Parts: sequence; C-alpha cells; structure tokens
Amino acid sequence: MIDSLPDNFGEQRGRPYRIVAVCLGNICRSPIAEVVLRDRIASAGLGRRVVVESAGTGGWHVGKPADHRAQAVLGAHGYDTEHAARQFDPAWFAEVDLIVGMDYNNVLDVRGMAPEQEAAVRVRILRSFDPALMHLPEDDPQLEVPDPYYDDAAAFGEVLAMIEDAVDGVVDHVRLELS
Repeated sequence: MIDSLPDNFGEQRGRPYRIVAVCLGNICRSPIAEVVLRDRIASAGLGRRVVVESAGTGGWHVGKPADHRAQAVLGAHGYDTEHAARQFDPAWFAEVDLIVGMDYNNVLDVRGMAPEQEAAVRVRILRSFDPALMHLPEDDPQLEVPDPYYDDAAAFGEVLAMIEDAVDGVVDHVRLELS
C-alpha cells in the first residue's frame, strides 16, 4: 500500500484529482458509486485531495434526487443519501482525471464526447477496478453494473455490492496516479 500523500499535495498539483461516476440518468447507479467512492476516498485519507462527483449521459432527471430505492439502500448501509442529478458536460474533460461508467453504453457515450483520444482513455468501466474481475478483458459483459431502475429494491442492493467491490480498486488506482 502506498503511504499517504503530503498535506500540501493540492498545492503541488494545482488542483484536486477529480473523478466522475456516470450512468444513464444519474439517479440510480452513479449516485450510489459517487457516495461509496467518496466514503472510501475519505477513509483512505484522500478526501482533501480528491473530488468525487456523478452525472448521467441523459438529462431527464437533472435536479432530481436519487431514486428512492437508491436512497434507501445507501441509508440502510450507513451512507449519505443527499444527491441532485446532473448531466455530463463534455467541457468537464478539461478537469476530470477519471470517469467511471457503469455499463458499456455509458462508457461509449462519454468516450464519444471526448475532445481527443487522450481524454477518451480516461473513461473506464467501473468494475474493471474490482480485484476479482481485473483479469477480464475490458469489454466483458460481467464488468457492467446493471441498471436497477425497472427492477425491485433487491436489485439496488446487488448494485451496491458490485460497486463496493470495485471502489477499493479505484482508490488504489488514484493513489498510484497521485504518486
């Protein structure tokens, strides 16, 4: 494990490391990923150096809270539930270091917004960071976090478990990026 970063890291780098979790509408999967990732980033002592946000590729739910089932599963597991949906803005590529999509449609949509190839490579599928799945090729369907929107509350619990399994790998990736 890599040691903690120096307290003056933000000044050395010029800005915080920025991560955006992306799904379709920003009310189910990506808000869950944002909250869990922010929690793990803080637990790793990186909270002052890393900003975690989420967005959707579509704008249907902009300004709305997370789906009530996402809020319920997060609250039941001790996570924060405050959220307002946003739509991904291609201008963010100028300041975003890592974008984690929940499924391949999200990844392809966001990569398609990238101004150049250098920016597009910063878009990854979230579960590719799961240590148990890292051996899979990046296009393997097992790496997708399924959209629970049209499913029951239990599906939100499954999504949370998938995300929790992957975010420690994201934290390790961020530590390496910042070293």
